Amino acid sequence: MHLARDYFEFQRLTGNRGLIFSFVGFLSEGILYSLGEALKQKMTLEDTDANVTKRVFSVFVEQVQNILRYSSERLIDPPSQATALSSGMVSVGREADGFFVVCGNVVREQEAIALDQRLSAMAKMDKTELKALYKEKLREPAESDSIGGNVGLIEIARRSSRPIEFDFVPVGQQQTFFCLKAYI
Repeated sequence: MHLARDYFEFQRLTGNRGLIFSFVGFLSEGILYSLGEALKQKMTLEDTDANVTKRVFSVFVEQVQNILRYSSERLIDPPSQATALSSGMVSVGREADGFFVVCGNVVREQEAIALDQRLSAMAKMDKTELKALYKEKLREPAESDSIGGNVGLIEIARRSSRPIEFDFVPVGQQQTFFCLKAYI
């Protein structure tokens, strides 16, 4: 049995990738709040610039909200339909030139196709075009299949200091793991 060695190696690997904060598992609004508070406190203790902390926190919240709303791996309390846990992962890390926030979760194959199209189009836009798209989406009525205002991904791209990265990998019957990385 190599329990300590295996988990120490896991911790070392995440540290070598620059991760300062990571969560994998089922998330809820309450967990989002607690993780967000811990992230802000960690960045404050490290004397991170307040504006940078604000941008990292904002992107972190948007990404976790996307997991909460769109993960296809969900647990719902049937009687109330109010209590939901959504499975995913979110990590915050530091690179030489700043921070990054990366999230991932399983989505239905059709959602992955639509996400790929939206994100590919956004990746070609500059800050001015992203701002115009954001304002346009705010004026439009919400899409029928959208749980949010459909501006979260645009907001992440607008706050990112360079183009967001994204990728997909099939993981099962009509299921795809979606991963998004934003730089701050």
